Formats: sequence, C-alpha cells, structure tokens
Amino acid sequence: MVRIVVTGACGKMGRAIVKLALEDPGLEIAGLVEVKGHPMTGQAHDLMGGKAPFISDELPQVLTGADVVIDFTEAGASVNNFRMAAEKGVAHVIGTTGLKEDDMRTIRETKGARVVISPNMSIGMNVLFDLAQRVSSILGDAYDAEIVELHHRWKKDAPSGSALRIKDAVEAGQRTRAWVEVFGREGITGERKKDEIGVMSIRGGDIVGEHTLYFAGIGERLELSHKAWSRDNFARGALIAAKWLISKPAGIYSMKDVLGL
Repeated sequence: MVRIVVTGACGKMGRAIVKLALEDPGLEIAGLVEVKGHPMTGQAHDLMGGKAPFISDELPQVLTGADVVIDFTEAGASVNNFRMAAEKGVAHVIGTTGLKEDDMRTIRETKGARVVISPNMSIGMNVLFDLAQRVSSILGDAYDAEIVELHHRWKKDAPSGSALRIKDAVEAGQRTRAWVEVFGREGITGERKKDEIGVMSIRGGDIVGEHTLYFAGIGERLELSHKAWSRDNFARGALIAAKWLISKPAGIYSMKDVLGL
C-alpha cells in the first residue's frame, strides 16, 4: 500500500488525483493539503466521496507515515513543500509548471531527496517529448520547427511547461545547431531565420491542454499533436510516478525515467 499526500487538494488537478486515488486499492490517502481559507475546502468531503481525511493548511501535519507527496500547486509552494517532504524522508512527485532555475538548483542541492519532476504527467505527452527529439534528429535543419500550445483562460504561465519541454526536446535532437528561440511574433519581423524555433501560446475557455509540434519542410509538413480532454490523464500519470518512485534510490527523475523511454 502506497500512502500519498496530495497538495492543492481542492484545485482542479488535486480533485482529479484524489478521485483516482480513492478508486485504486494500491493507494491510501495519508493527508490532503490546501491553503487556508480556500473557498472549496468546506465542500471537499462531499467532492471526494466522503472518504477523504481532514484537509490541513500545513504540510508537516500530514507527513507522518506518508510515502509520497503529489504536488500540483505553484512554483514557490512546490519548492517549499519539497523542502519539508525531503526533511521527513518523504518522496515527492512535482507536476507544477513554472519552476525557475533557482528552484531546480534548490532541488538538485538537496541531498537524499527522491523526486519525479515533469511539466506534464500524461503518458501520451511524454511519448511526444521522446518523439520530438527523435524526429528532430532525423529531419535535421531542412525542416522548420514551430510549437503551438492552447490552454484554458485561468492558466497563469506562458508558454506552458510542456511547450518548453517540447522545445528542449527538439533542440536536443540537434545539439550542435545554434537555435534562436522566438516566443510569439509581431510587426515587421523579416523572414524567418533558418535556426529559429517558435513557441506560440493561446489562452481561452476551458481548454485542458493541446500541443502541436510542426516540422515544416518544402512541399510537406509533419505534425505531432497531443490533445487532452480530461485532467484524469495527468492525474493517472502522477499516481503511476508515485508508485514507481517509492522503490527508487535518491535522485531527480522525470516521466521519461518512469516510463522507461
């Protein structure tokens, strides 16, 4: 039995994770965490099937006996949660986007921690990351790479962490190329530079998440797309990562490691 703590438990992702965890006989919810005064905390017992434990506003209160923290919150909160979990020897799955280099440095410098970090926990999306690098290495600089991502109106960061991961994968496929990164275009920009890679963001409605990578050549175009209709696929991937992580030694892992890609 894997005992999990879910942070941001009343958010969209938190509720999806809890719902699937309650259906999984191999998982037990050791605790839920949400910021004090969140408008949905009073409804959480009903939303979570009446089976969920008390919701705390302090992570240390629910870490005793836990195996893994699953964290889809905000960058600053995730790093603080990581520190507290690491101090107690509890593993951590982080699906939060918007982590900065300083955040990653903090995580890397924390000795003995076990953590899976991915801007997108979807199995399909992580296959796309892998394909992006492979296809980039095959097509080379004869094809122009562009990325378009769509998300709901409430998303706070742009481009999405997944779009940036796709960009990194394309660049990794051609490591010696002097890439020029472009985030949106406006005005008289002149013709496209040969080594550009463009990332465009669209926000609107309740779009869960869509990403398309274009490799545009002369006379043809290859598109790799992933479209999410439900947050359950991200939640399911996070739970798979949590189960995988508890048997691993200290280290920083990705969903690529979890899926053996």
